[in-house]
Amino acid sequence: MEVAETKCSSDYGKPPWIFKGSALYQLHLVKSETARAFIPKEFRLVEAFGYTLGGFFLASYEDSPAGFFDELVVIAGTVWNPPTSCAWAAKVLVNSGDACDHGRKKVGLPSQVARFSKLIALCQSSGVKSQQFQGEGKSKFSGFLDKIGLGTASSSTEDCMDVLVTETNGPSTIDICNINLTTLGMKFDKWKGPAIKMSLPSFSGRTEYNPNLLKYSCNIECRVRAVRAAKVSRPSPASKHDTEESLSGHDRQNLSISVMLSKPLLALELSCLKMQVEAPVVVSHHSTSRFAAIARNTEIRKR
Repeated sequence: MEVAETKCSSDYGKPPWIFKGSALYQLHLVKSETARAFIPKEFRLVEAFGYTLGGFFLASYEDSPAGFFDELVVIAGTVWNPPTSCAWAAKVLVNSGDACDHGRKKVGLPSQVARFSKLIALCQSSGVKSQQFQGEGKSKFSGFLDKIGLGTASSSTEDCMDVLVTETNGPSTIDICNINLTTLGMKFDKWKGPAIKMSLPSFSGRTEYNPNLLKYSCNIECRVRAVRAAKVSRPSPASKHDTEESLSGHDRQNLSISVMLSKPLLALELSCLKMQVEAPVVVSHHSTSRFAAIARNTEIRKR
């Protein structure tokens, strides 16, 4: 693949960019027709029986080039990048203007500024105790999932967190989804799973802010363990501050929510997270033509 390195953001400093915190990585079965609405036609979708592998990545970074911020990456699906595959993001929501600007212009992501409103509830037999946290709150010595009891509590209570993600565009707001994370406290909760290293390659670009087709990689070091899948729901009733959108924008909004509402397969808690994001590279026209040829040949074989 022929590639050319893009220029880096001066505010973010030179790549690679380092992000530290914790996250929930949840894989879903996404309908192929839903994923194709976001993926360029020259790519061949990795699919079986009408479904592809998508989901979301919900993270809270305590140390990053943009400081502390929360992020929700909605993953539309997976595309072939012979001999492997890459993810494609349908939407990225962050509560940091700097992170949004960097994602749009330098990484080619469909980034939007959002608000993350968090409600923690301690569900006990005697009742439910709850405390509201604003999305901008910070705990320097604890990770995002630690705040809901994952890996730190030693009790028989069930700890829950509701995260309401609201996209903001000036004075207007749109409630995107509500994510409910739940865990049953046990005395072995301090075990955070084995330490691993992995690379998550992704394609991006073809947006209003960066029309190029890009490829980048996230190299991750963390402790990982399987946890109960988060429950995602559509906010109801709709936000009173919602504004009218164009038909195409409204359709894409609904499709990205459909990805979040699809069937979960696996949920992984990533603690002690250190993510190193490499500078994106521009995918050449020759490479995109090759992707298109592969896709055409695949369709011919299917017939």
